[in-house]
Amino acid sequence: MAKDDFTAFLGPGTHFEGQLNFKGVVRIDCQFTGDISSDGKLILAKDANVQGSITVSELVVHGLLNGEVVVTNRTILHKGAQVSGRVTTQSLVMEDGALLQGELVMGKEAMENAKKIEGARNMASHTEASVRLIDGMVKQ
Repeated sequence: MAKDDFTAFLGPGTHFEGQLNFKGVVRIDCQFTGDISSDGKLILAKDANVQGSITVSELVVHGLLNGEVVVTNRTILHKGAQVSGRVTTQSLVMEDGALLQGELVMGKEAMENAKKIEGARNMASHTEASVRLIDGMVKQ
């Protein structure tokens, strides 16, 4: 894939903290701490070091990932990938030399449960944002 094929590219030497929502294909080649959510494809390159929760349609991992992951279609772990945490996915492709340490949940029933969890997480996120906004208004 050429760099022009990506919706966004977070390159080496970059450190990102926060929430990333996108459509299309995003490649991360840096340190990322936070939440990632999309109905698109996320590529974690060899130099990626991601800490947080991820909900995407497709996930390709070459680097490091630690957190809770929900993938509605396919997860691919290439040689050298190191994933720790809870991974819920419809299907998993794992090359020799990839490491998955934690809990793996697969299949249609797992995806239905993951969608319920994601819905609850989104509701909690909106509630938290509302509380912060109200709190900010009160302080002013």
